[in-house]
Amino acid sequence: MPSFDIVSEIDHHELTNAIDQANRELENRFDFKGVDAVYELNKDHVLLRAPSDFQVHQMLPILQDKLVKRGLDIKVLDVQPLETNLSEARQKALIKEGISQEIGKKMTKLIKDSKLKVQASIQGDQVRVTGKKRDDLQEVMSLLKSQELELALQFKNFRD
Repeated sequence: MPSFDIVSEIDHHELTNAIDQANRELENRFDFKGVDAVYELNKDHVLLRAPSDFQVHQMLPILQDKLVKRGLDIKVLDVQPLETNLSEARQKALIKEGISQEIGKKMTKLIKDSKLKVQASIQGDQVRVTGKKRDDLQEVMSLLKSQELELALQFKNFRD
């Protein structure tokens, strides 16, 4: 029986490369010359640090541009509010990975409401879709791509 898994994963190597490229661009930009502005990659978030909030606001589009150029979806970042103090401004961008139970339920309900002859089940942080016809599975993929979900989705383990 044909099946595939819906996952939300991120290539950490590409993420590291995107952060490195963004840091290099900051070093070369005229408006950031001699400024202590940096992107810091931690296990579950990226920290944008600069002396002023205006500079942090300029840093976010640079990071998003580098992510897109490396083939990563910008939906993997959950940008948190800006924090400022007298010496610096900082902003966290959480890295979203895995499908939560809430979003998994929303996806399975969406698939069931589509009246396609497939079954969707939540398995940990992924959703498995099985059906009799390969065409039905491909319709599920196009249905999920057309929806405005707040996650970057990938389709893996397609089996006939």
